[in-house]
Amino acid sequence: MSKGFAPLAQPALSPTLKKLKRSVIEEFEALDDPRVKREPQHKLIDIVTIAVLAILCGADSMVAFETYGKRKKAWLETFLALPHGIPSHDTFSRVLSLIDPQQLHKCFLAWVNNLSKNLDINVISIDGKTARGSYDQEKGFKALHTVTAWASEHHLVLAQQWTKNRMKLQPFQSCWS
Repeated sequence: MSKGFAPLAQPALSPTLKKLKRSVIEEFEALDDPRVKREPQHKLIDIVTIAVLAILCGADSMVAFETYGKRKKAWLETFLALPHGIPSHDTFSRVLSLIDPQQLHKCFLAWVNNLSKNLDINVISIDGKTARGSYDQEKGFKALHTVTAWASEHHLVLAQQWTKNRMKLQPFQSCWS
C-alpha cells in the first residue's frame, strides 16, 4: 500500500540566486542587537530580514510582517535559522522600535549596493513627485517631495528620499557606485 507521494525535489539554485539569498544576511549582520542579552527567542537577523523582505513585497504593518513570514516560512527557512518560528507582530514592533535607524539605513544601502553589483544593474532611473495638498501656506510648510532611484530592468527600487523643502533636498547616498 502506498504511503503517499514523495517530496518534490527542489530545483537547483543558480549561483547568483544563492549569493542574493545570502547577501541580505551578510549585510544586516552588522546591526547591533539592542535587546537585553537574556537569550532572546528570535535572532535579530531573522526579524530584520523578514521585515525588509515583507516591506519590499508591500507590507505596511507589523501584522503584515508576521503574515508575510508565515506565508513564506518554507522559503525563509532555506536561508534563515528561525529557531522558534516566525516572530509575532508584537515581537516585530518591540524589536524594530529599538534598532538604530541610521545603522539600519547604512546596512540597507550596503545590501542594495550588493544587489546592484550581483544583478549587474547599469541603468538607474530617477523619478520625482510632489504630493498634492501636502503644503500648508499658513504654517510655512512646503509640499512633500519624493525622489526615487529605480532599476527598471529588475523592477527594483534602490533608494528613496523625502523632503518638505524643495531647496534642501539632500543628494542620495550613493548605493550603486
